[in-house]
Amino acid sequence: MSLSAAVANGAAAYRYDTIQPVARLRFCGLRRKAHRLHSPRYSRHLVAARRSVVVAATAGNGAAASGTFDYDLVIIGAGVGGHGAALHAVEKGLKTAIIEGDVVGGTCVNRGCVPSKALLAVSGRMRELQDEHHMKSLGLQVSSPGYDRQVVADHANNLASKIRSNLTNSMKALGVDILTGIGTIVGKQKVRYGKVGFPDNEITARNIIIATGSVPFVPKGIEIDGKTVFTSDHALKLESVPEWIAIVGSGYIGLEFSDVYTALGSEVTFVEALDQLMPGFDPEIAKLAQRILISPRKIDYHTGVFASKITPAKDGKPVLIELIDAKTKEHKETLEVDAALIATGRAPFTKGLGLENINVVTQQGFVPVDERMQVMDATGNVVPNLYCIGDANGKLMLAHAASAQGISVVEQISGRDNILNHLSIPAACFTHPEISMVGLTEAREKADKEGFEISVVKTSFKANTKALAENEGDGLAKMIYRPDTGEILGVHILGLHAADLIHEASNAIALGTHVQDIKFAVHAHPTLSEVLDELFKAAKVNTAGSHSMNEPVAV
Repeated sequence: MSLSAAVANGAAAYRYDTIQPVARLRFCGLRRKAHRLHSPRYSRHLVAARRSVVVAATAGNGAAASGTFDYDLVIIGAGVGGHGAALHAVEKGLKTAIIEGDVVGGTCVNRGCVPSKALLAVSGRMRELQDEHHMKSLGLQVSSPGYDRQVVADHANNLASKIRSNLTNSMKALGVDILTGIGTIVGKQKVRYGKVGFPDNEITARNIIIATGSVPFVPKGIEIDGKTVFTSDHALKLESVPEWIAIVGSGYIGLEFSDVYTALGSEVTFVEALDQLMPGFDPEIAKLAQRILISPRKIDYHTGVFASKITPAKDGKPVLIELIDAKTKEHKETLEVDAALIATGRAPFTKGLGLENINVVTQQGFVPVDERMQVMDATGNVVPNLYCIGDANGKLMLAHAASAQGISVVEQISGRDNILNHLSIPAACFTHPEISMVGLTEAREKADKEGFEISVVKTSFKANTKALAENEGDGLAKMIYRPDTGEILGVHILGLHAADLIHEASNAIALGTHVQDIKFAVHAHPTLSEVLDELFKAAKVNTAGSHSMNEPVAV
């Protein structure tokens, strides 16, 4: 997982691979530390929780829940977010249980981030072996590279199984109770769970975290058969490699699968509702990505159109895709392809949670929360002791964001106020080469509203020794910052190992490190990290109006 809202056939959906509009992100002051933020203004409910929660660490899971509750913390959903929260809760000495109605690991491990990276590892190697010019430039000779589809599929499945087992074992080793069944909130601090055909069980918890994640969003008019018309859930099984596949949606999911399919020999056609490919990416990065990731490959595209109807292949007929103009809704053309992947984003999985029992109304399926992930009821008030993290709240639909939110919640219920800065959370698209970003995509609106200037600096991978040694000079890094203070507002990278490089920038934003400080950091030579080093050094800061973190600051 999905950074903007997408609308398909009039139904609103949010991509797990897109950042929500900045207005929805409430975050701490960038000069504060991202962890253990302290504020004198605690909510009444948070203060009450502080007074009553058990914070003394014990060996393994909390020996006994405080008061008359079965558990200090119950988490509904054992995906990456729930897992991160559970482990941190045990560390804090809380007796913890996690309820899972499917399999441990959630979307990321079983049907998302993890198996997709296994497929992308194969596509990256295939792409390199197929690039005769690249191989010859390094003095290498490779003839007729090929692949075994089933072995590739098994690699993805085996990786998911291994990570799922690791997550399960890590929780069991710490004493987290893993409860099997569908979790439903039946009242204040009460949860019922059970499997179909078996008696339900009811437990009480001082605090509850909803971490139920999301499912693929399928617009109206699209018929899924799982064979010729399918979502990412089916595509990751790699049951076939179609000769010609249409990918509906050109966000992270669509881009990554286009990388896989073209490397394995497919022709790809993108169908995008907006007027340009890769909406939500920095426009300059998107333009360069189109030149590198789209134009040289067997990919064509239709923009500004909806797939109003998609019919699976049957009786010897191909998959039929009816395209209509996104604005006028007039029919434009009908595509005939071998298969269609629906990559129109993800929708929150929040049905059946029993939210009506506590007067909570979802917003387009998302559970409303405040900046501390506390669930809000229909009147706009906080529901005491109830939190929601990850895709289910829609703040930032990324697995690592869910985990960070879960850890933040556990900090709060353990007595330490913590507000997560969502603008410090990085995102990445694992194409070849990769794309990554953190912070604001477009800072001018924020700058105009708050009355400050912004500056932009860029550096090319063509100036990096390590990238040139790899013959991978195509790439760009870009930073948006405030020249008056040196505050880093956003960083965008396209190039070799961009997904790894972004973390220096994301950590700088999280810790409030400014350009005038980080530019003195030393980077090993020759490494790709020097791309960021050059970027920081290129920034010009008005030192008269700023200060260094290493200098005394009047408070």
